[in-house]
This record gives sequence, structure tokens and C-alpha cells, in this order.
Amino acid sequence: MGFLGFGKKKEKKLAEEPVIEQSIEDVKITEEEVVAEEIVEIHQEPEQPEEVYVCFEEEKPEPKPRVEKPKKEVKPKEEKGGFFKKIFRGLGKTASAIGDGIASIFTSSELDDDFYEDLLAVLVQTDMGIEAAEDVIDDIKRVARKSGIKTTTELKEALANSISEILGQYDVNEEQTYPQITMIVGVNGVGKTTSIGKIAALYKSQKKQVLVAAADTFRAAATEQLNEWTNRAGVRIVKHGEGADPAAVVFDALSSAKAKKDDVIIVDTAGRLHNKAHLIEELKKIDRVVERNYPEASYRKLLVLDATTGQNALAQVEIFNDAIDLDGVILTKLDGTAKGGVVIAIKRKFNLPVLYVGVGEQIDDLLPFDSRAFARAIVGLE
Repeated sequence: MGFLGFGKKKEKKLAEEPVIEQSIEDVKITEEEVVAEEIVEIHQEPEQPEEVYVCFEEEKPEPKPRVEKPKKEVKPKEEKGGFFKKIFRGLGKTASAIGDGIASIFTSSELDDDFYEDLLAVLVQTDMGIEAAEDVIDDIKRVARKSGIKTTTELKEALANSISEILGQYDVNEEQTYPQITMIVGVNGVGKTTSIGKIAALYKSQKKQVLVAAADTFRAAATEQLNEWTNRAGVRIVKHGEGADPAAVVFDALSSAKAKKDDVIIVDTAGRLHNKAHLIEELKKIDRVVERNYPEASYRKLLVLDATTGQNALAQVEIFNDAIDLDGVILTKLDGTAKGGVVIAIKRKFNLPVLYVGVGEQIDDLLPFDSRAFARAIVGLE
């Protein structure tokens, strides 16, 4: 089951991976064993998550007197164009680089080969990648031949249109069906745990019943950190002890979700170093457990990427996509220091859309991706 038509299924791999098949047998659990297995569920009572959520909101009473006036000034702007305002700040470095580069090479005379070579260099410096940058240059040439480009603003408009065309426009809510399972993968330190908490809070705000499966059992503090974020979001969590079989945690979470009729199940996974083959095999094992035990659910697999990683992100996408057939990307830490153009390279090379963007540390700072707003922000157009 793909999500929004992303990715291709790799069904013939089922027969080609005897080691994985054997691993799956190891995690088959009978109904009696599921009952025997201890499932720790935080906030099982309907009222409890609401109390936790209120608690989280009420942690800020002391700073309020100091920031009350700024909040009143900023909030209306955020509501009118929340994504654009935040993304514009996050892409400040990239926009400045492109704007300064254009200013240094642009003249009102006819655009020649030297200009296009210089523009290509400007775009590549944003981590856009050579292939995507060449596609953009081809688009600019077509626009220049057809209608002419006389000002830097016209050039930026043409750049934004071309970038938006490469990224495509997706509405993450448009074709979602429930129950829905989202598996989150990524290397250590990219913001995976915080992204899970923010996605959970996003669905909770949409009145969905959410369960998080704490399948990162390798890192000692992983479950504790995830538990804190589920407390903030006011959602349930299923977890086992440290060192438990991650696939068994997922199996128990799916059983609990079916019993409680949860709308959304978010599966955390260990922050695997993508060059560790046995850990990638563990991911495949979890993937197989989900598909076998809840085939009727909508299922997507999202890779969390740190926006500051640059071109190394392409290597991460390649490894994870080959292992579990990704459906999309979550881009984190777009906080004003990142170049951000790497998402264009990812879409151009792997045809994987960015679905969410992290623009801050607050629980509501993960936003559904808007490619048009992103394209305009990355070239400095307000």
C-alpha cells in the first residue's frame, strides 16, 4: 500500500531475502503471547491525555507577561501565512546567497553564456545539485527567449517557478485514509524523536486518535525522550524495555491500535547508521511486520533529514529508499543556518516529495510542506 502514489513496492524482494524471512518467523507471536507480553500504555484513560496536554500549555505562565505584546503582534502574521513566514526566515541564508549572486552577475543586457554559467554556480552553491541546477537554467533560457528577463525580480520569479515545478505540489491531507501507519526512519541526531512528537500533536489537533510505537529499543534514552514528547502531544505510547525486539514492539502496538480503534499509528525506529547492514535488516523486518499484520491500513515510510547535512542527505536517501521504499521526506532544522536547496536535488533524483518541514523547537513548528512558498522563499521573493 503506497501513500499518495509515492514509491514503488518491492514485492519480489520477499522471495529474495531468506535472511529477512527467517527474522520474521522469529518475531511471530501468538495471540496468547500478545496477551502475556506486557504492553505499557501511557494515558489510556480518555481524560488523561487532555490533562497532560493542558499541563504542557500551562508551563508558560511566568514568561507570558514579558512576551505578551510581541505575541499579539506576531500571531496574526503567522495565521495569514504561517508556512511562508517561517520558511522565509529558515531559508534566509539560501535566499541571501542567491540574491547576492544574482546581483553580482545580472545586467540589463542580453543574457549570454557567461551569465548562465555564473548562475549555475550560484545555484549549485545552495546544495541544489548540478542536475537540478541545469534543469533550472534550461527553464530560465526558455523564459528569456519567450518573454525576456529585464530585472532581477523577473529573474527570481522565473527561478521560483522552475523550482516549484521540480518540487511539485502535494497536499499531505488530500488523500489520507485511516487507519494510517507512518514509520519514521533516519540516522541519529536528525530530529527524528521531536518530529514524531510534532506529527502526533498535529494529528491530535485534527481530532485524530494517535498511538506511538517506541520501537527504538537500542538507545537507552530513546524511549524516555519519546515518552516526554507523547506527554506533550497528549497521545498514547506502547513501549517495551531497553533491548527488546523492535519488531515485537511494533506487533504489540498494532494489536493495541486495532483494539482501541486508533486513527494514526506512528512507529519510531532506531537512529541507524545507514552503513550498518544488520540495522537496515532490522528496519526491513519491522516493515514486513507492519504489512503482514495490518494490511488494511494506509502505510507510508518517511525519512527525516537534517537540512544542514547538505549533499550527504542524498546518500542517506539512497540507502533507506533501497531498503524500505520511502514515500517522502521530513526536513528538519530549517532554522536560518541551512542552505535548504538539497530538497530540490532529492526530488530531482529520487522523485520523493518533502511532506513536512521543521522550522523551530516548539511542538507546533512542524508544518506541511508548500512547494510554491518554499520556492519563492529560497530565491528571496516575499
